[in-house]
Amino acid sequence: MAGADEIRSELDALRARGLLRSLEPLRTPPGAEVELRPGERLINFSSNDYLGLASDPRIAEALAGGARAWGAGASASRLVCGDFLPQHELEAQLARFEGTEAAVLFGSGYAANCGLLASLAGPEDLILSDALNHASIVDGCRLSRARIEIYPHGDVGAVARLLRSPARRKLVVTDAIFSMDGDRAPLRELAEVCASAQALLVVDEAHATGVLGPRGAGLCSELGVTADLRMATLSKSFGVAGAYVAASRPICDLLVNRARPLIFSTALPPALAVAALASLTILAGAEGDQRRTRLWTNVRRFAAGLRVLGVTAREDSAIFPILAGTPERAVAMAARLREKGILAKAIRPPTVPPGTSRIRFALSATHTGAHIDAALAALRAC
Repeated sequence: MAGADEIRSELDALRARGLLRSLEPLRTPPGAEVELRPGERLINFSSNDYLGLASDPRIAEALAGGARAWGAGASASRLVCGDFLPQHELEAQLARFEGTEAAVLFGSGYAANCGLLASLAGPEDLILSDALNHASIVDGCRLSRARIEIYPHGDVGAVARLLRSPARRKLVVTDAIFSMDGDRAPLRELAEVCASAQALLVVDEAHATGVLGPRGAGLCSELGVTADLRMATLSKSFGVAGAYVAASRPICDLLVNRARPLIFSTALPPALAVAALASLTILAGAEGDQRRTRLWTNVRRFAAGLRVLGVTAREDSAIFPILAGTPERAVAMAARLREKGILAKAIRPPTVPPGTSRIRFALSATHTGAHIDAALAALRAC
């Protein structure tokens, strides 16, 4: 086969640098405890299922009921004939949850970020992007063909200086919670700078929605910040799949007309919208508050245990990076943890910058005190 030798060489080069990845399927539903190999029971600290809803039987039943009522797939993009009432009901409820005029569904957070940035910006425009933003934001910036300026992580002063540059439209885009470090963006200060410069503020709330703010509405809600667009996923705290953008009605209408991932992709199945509605009812209600209380109890317990081990630990989010430095060290640490019953995957470049390979712990409301103590004991042994 033409090119096969070159491809094998590329794979060999990745292997030699400790960067070769492979897939390993779970043998059980998602949860605080999972099975990879037969009989290998592991405590799962690699999931983004922050509220433990991914395997909730009520949501599974809602999905099954939605499939019985509406079928398994959407059959087309929404602008053709893949548009169904459950999607509209979900968008209306998400807009109410976010306190915006409208919301638009996307197939994934990646698709949403690529679609919204390319819809709002072009060659005459300027996008300022945090240096540690998610890959989907990076690729959305590239697809827009706008002038891109990468500002140092969390540096509001740099944003203010860069916004003085002339452009037809200016956007500042940032994660709310940075997925690999778990720290929070300075949203209040960024909002003030954007207001002064008449720039649009775009916030990716993927790792904040469900976790922070009243009813789990995210970091913007917690801080009282009004962003022009907020993107959130349905695949983390919601425990389902997909994503949405919450914004003004004109912006959402523009996305329907310009966002290529929405226009040229088959829509989310209406059954998934039914499941997400069931999840939203739990997430934004009293039970969601209870789950968030358990999650933050776990966050504080784990952070305190890390500090005892001499590891610097913030309590900004449910994400805790344990730096290893090289890919090889991260992979070796993950293997050692697995031997001790802990599933915490190694994170390596290009996901994180060179020299910052790490183990990323993500906590859930379904972790028990015993789970957390077991993780800390395993780390102590490492």
